[in-house]
Amino acid sequence: MDISEANGRAAREAEDTSGRAAHEALAVVLQIRDSELCVLLWKRALPPHEGCWSLPGGRLRADESLGASIRRQLAQKVDVRDLSHLEQLETRSDPGRDPRRRTLATAYLGLVPAHVDPVVPDDTGWHPAADLPPMAFDHAAIVHSGRQRLRAKLSYTNVGFALAPPEFTMSELSGYYRAALGHDVAATNLRRVLLRRGQIEDTGRCVPSGRSGGRPAALFSFRERTLQITDAFAVLRPPSTSL
Repeated sequence: MDISEANGRAAREAEDTSGRAAHEALAVVLQIRDSELCVLLWKRALPPHEGCWSLPGGRLRADESLGASIRRQLAQKVDVRDLSHLEQLETRSDPGRDPRRRTLATAYLGLVPAHVDPVVPDDTGWHPAADLPPMAFDHAAIVHSGRQRLRAKLSYTNVGFALAPPEFTMSELSGYYRAALGHDVAATNLRRVLLRRGQIEDTGRCVPSGRSGGRPAALFSFRERTLQITDAFAVLRPPSTSL
């Protein structure tokens, strides 16, 4: 779908004058890119908030569920199909959140693994989640909620599987956790914690040594690639306190 067609669809979706509250599905799509947690944003070409960035998504059809709606819109509007995890995040119902009409928004958190590089449209791009550009509506607050949800779940679930490729070194995995949590994570401590919780396992394979030699790095993988609660009361803390 080209930009003019996408904007035309957005305009049609906004023209419902029935007086009923509209319902939209939005997605906070996060990925670790160049050692930084990034969010996928779409630049608006029409008012309100013309020229600002927004979360991908749109109006819910009468014949679809929220989950089906956000997957459809991510595929059609920003060509993202390689989600490793998708979960409902929150619903926003402030009567003034959309100046055009009363609109409820149900937001989802979606994760794309680091080894995947989706091809997105020209008006869509990845932005540092901690340094957002000018944002439309209440979307900046929704991105913040998505970051907080991810940080929390990294502590007590195996959701790291959704950020990492199928196999990884502990140095690589600690980098993904560092980017998502916003503080340093020692690879040795992370390995100990995740092995104890049964989240990861040694594959028995190694990364070949480079020209400089050195000990080959062991490759690990997550035991499960679906969400599992492994330590309900755990917290991964900054290095000033213990893991």
